[in-house]
Amino acid sequence: MDRGVNEALKIMDLTDYQASAYTAMVSLVSARAVEVAEVSGIPRSRVYEVLRQLSDRGFVEVERGKPMRYHVVPPSEVFRREKGRIIKKLDEAMSRLTEIYEDRVARVPTPVWLIHGQEKIVKKELEIISRSRKELKMRMGFIFRDEIKALRPALDRITDRGVEVRIMARDLIDVPGEVEVRKIPPVRMLVRDSQEMMWIFSRFTPDGAPIPETAIGIWNQYPEIAENYARIFDTVWKGDAGRSP
Repeated sequence: MDRGVNEALKIMDLTDYQASAYTAMVSLVSARAVEVAEVSGIPRSRVYEVLRQLSDRGFVEVERGKPMRYHVVPPSEVFRREKGRIIKKLDEAMSRLTEIYEDRVARVPTPVWLIHGQEKIVKKELEIISRSRKELKMRMGFIFRDEIKALRPALDRITDRGVEVRIMARDLIDVPGEVEVRKIPPVRMLVRDSQEMMWIFSRFTPDGAPIPETAIGIWNQYPEIAENYARIFDTVWKGDAGRSP
């Protein structure tokens, strides 16, 4: 049996005998148990039980009679169905583990973490945004290329569930939430729920574009620090400093 095919069938939770029997049935299309045993190498004493198991799983269909015949369910149908089942299981597991992670990560005392490079920084931004429960405050002194496209769906999700999003930016940006254009330094900050925050710094090209590989994020989960910067953000937000006319 082709190694790749065998591995794919095992991902579908087939045993070695079940995988061999199904592969034999694909080549035979319709056959008696004895023929499946001959092609697959499965002992005759086991082949009936293996074919029954495949029938229960929807890999073959049984035609009652003497002798019984077995008809293979087309691979396209089997793989489409099994792919959906596997993806559903993975999605459910991911959702559950993410729920556990997000509940625990906020409770674990950690030092300040340094995050290097645009890709990892944006990934951490999305993670922080997803944990927002009441409010998210962002000061966007610069924006990475294509970053808004990545942030918009995450901001959509939290605003849909009632999270207040306030953003100060150097230019008007099309994202969910309340956006104010301010004359602010080319530095980034986001604070969620006064519980965790991240500063983001970067070097820039002569025309003012951030250089992705030089970007550094400073992430921490100390509520005292996050709460302090949330208050500073509120003070600036309420004032007129840097406000565009």
